[in-house]
Amino acid sequence: MLPYGRQSIDDDDVRAVAEALRGDWLTTGPAVPAFEEELARWTGGVPCVSVSSGTAALHVAYAAARVGPGDDVVTTPMTFVATAATAALLGARVVFADVEPDTANLDAGAARAAVTPRTRVITAVDYAGHPADYDGLRTVAGDAGALLLGDAAHSIGSLHRGRPVGSLADLTTFSFFPTKTVTTAEGGAVAAADPALLTRAARFRNHGLVRDPAEQRHPDEGGWHQEVHAFGLNYRLPDVLCALGRSQLRRLGGFRARRAALVARYTTMLSEVPGLALPPCRPYADPSWHLYPVRVLDGRRREVYDRMRQAGIGVQVNYIPAYWHPVFADLGYRRGMCPEAEAYYAGQLSLPLYPGLSDADQDRVVETLAKILR
Repeated sequence: MLPYGRQSIDDDDVRAVAEALRGDWLTTGPAVPAFEEELARWTGGVPCVSVSSGTAALHVAYAAARVGPGDDVVTTPMTFVATAATAALLGARVVFADVEPDTANLDAGAARAAVTPRTRVITAVDYAGHPADYDGLRTVAGDAGALLLGDAAHSIGSLHRGRPVGSLADLTTFSFFPTKTVTTAEGGAVAAADPALLTRAARFRNHGLVRDPAEQRHPDEGGWHQEVHAFGLNYRLPDVLCALGRSQLRRLGGFRARRAALVARYTTMLSEVPGLALPPCRPYADPSWHLYPVRVLDGRRREVYDRMRQAGIGVQVNYIPAYWHPVFADLGYRRGMCPEAEAYYAGQLSLPLYPGLSDADQDRVVETLAKILR
């Protein structure tokens, strides 16, 4: 089965992991800040805190924003459920706003209509790697007195009007799952320019521990002393995985270029195939494409999905609208809330896309898809 996405591991990655395994530190060692510093090169210098997954990154970011009971978080339903679930777990009410019909990114006008006096965070998702409308969303968040969070699980390395993802929102989260552009096997990160947000994020990912005597309430207890002022969790990313991530980041430019080339080939080859809508690219955007999401028209998505899979091509659907999950349905969310998102989902199909995808395999994907649709 040709997968829709997969990791790209080379000998340098293996050597980096082996070196970490042979070293003195498997976790909480020097590879962690080294990885975070390397990542900050891709966020325009905005400092980063590494964590154990993209989901952990969202949880940490919401905690750093002090999201809790009585707060609203406005976000898109066209995302993996974790974008909303982590806010709900902190006690917030999730308010879903509709998406742009072609990019599937959060629509700034819909976000504005969803804002309430309780809105603490507006969370955009860079769907498929295409940056959201950060200019419009920044205005909405500013008018609401809310923080802007960018879920950049798909978009590391992407640019918005020449500025890198990671520098566009108050908080930005990354995912390093194997299908993503850069992998640490499992892992994620939070970027924040505000020192207070960054400190709260760093503490939450490490049990809430305060080790600086200048900030402790009882600093004279002894050299071993550490305190917890606010609860946190163990979301640390170990040195072994940080070593892999640092090696991967050194190849991010190449990953971006290969993905862009594959996207351009798909767009050229599929432009005349009937029954498809192809992903757009806004003039302001330079995406790091994580997905190549086509939309199958005329209600044929299920048929095309099944026949592509039968042909050994692992297409995927990304994503079920978040509020369709029973956990949200049981909270009173109902289908029909975001019609543009539901219409997008009804036709969405992700074609294989990863740096190791050969031109020949891509040709096979296109030929099979075109044969089904013609």
